Amino acid sequence: MRLVSICPSNTELVGYLGLASSLVGVDDYSDWPKEIEQLPRLGGDLNIDIEKVEELKPDLVLASLSVPGMERNIEELEKRKIPYQIVPNPKTLAEVGETLLCVGEMTNTEDEAKRIYQKFMDMLEKYRKLSQQVEHRKTVYFEWWAKPIFTPGATNWLTELAELAGGKNIFEDFQEANVQTEWEEVKKRNPDVFCIAWVGVETQRVNPKVVMKRPGIQEIKAIQNNEFYILEEALFCRPSLKLLQGLSKLAALLHPQIFPPYDGKDPLLGEEEKENSL
Repeated sequence: MRLVSICPSNTELVGYLGLASSLVGVDDYSDWPKEIEQLPRLGGDLNIDIEKVEELKPDLVLASLSVPGMERNIEELEKRKIPYQIVPNPKTLAEVGETLLCVGEMTNTEDEAKRIYQKFMDMLEKYRKLSQQVEHRKTVYFEWWAKPIFTPGATNWLTELAELAGGKNIFEDFQEANVQTEWEEVKKRNPDVFCIAWVGVETQRVNPKVVMKRPGIQEIKAIQNNEFYILEEALFCRPSLKLLQGLSKLAALLHPQIFPPYDGKDPLLGEEEKENSL
């Protein structure tokens, strides 16, 4: 089966199913699994070169509507009659797991999908039980984007991730998944932990000095207590099973006395994560 993935989370789901060798092309931002490094690149997930996709003669294109603008890709695929499936856009961690089951159905790998899904859910339950031992939940600020500032609200997997890690998202009182806010509001909420995970930006491209120039940042508890972290975008910002690795890292940062130490490995595969720069 010749597969094309046109967003990073779909590529990762294919990787978990052991189908990397079936991929014949991916979007520019896909960076895992390592087998895709030499594959043809088809453009950013909002600007896919559909003509290149067509030249690859795929049996199936795994598409997405997780970001506004992706509908243009769908329109072009339909226009050229290229076979595609839209992978659902999850909001919760359980729904992220269910997307693997969907891709399993699309690619005739249902049994493997069910096996990995169960392992994923079991690991979430393990963290849920450990989080019940936390007496003081640290308040956490996640920053998706800097100008303007965007942060996750209640219906976002990062709010759930924080809870499983023994924390509490300071913007969970907003129901929407993505909240646009102001720096003064962040300061007012005064988080215990400050996490940068800018969508589409690799950790090495985030300059902490720029963030530290914000007015009054030294007044925030997280900064005073040295709880400022630049997190891997690939482990926190994509609707993929890599979020479990992000959970294991965040939990170890927040409550190392309760959660297992973070070893840099994917809990589902036992592989060490190495951030790629493609």
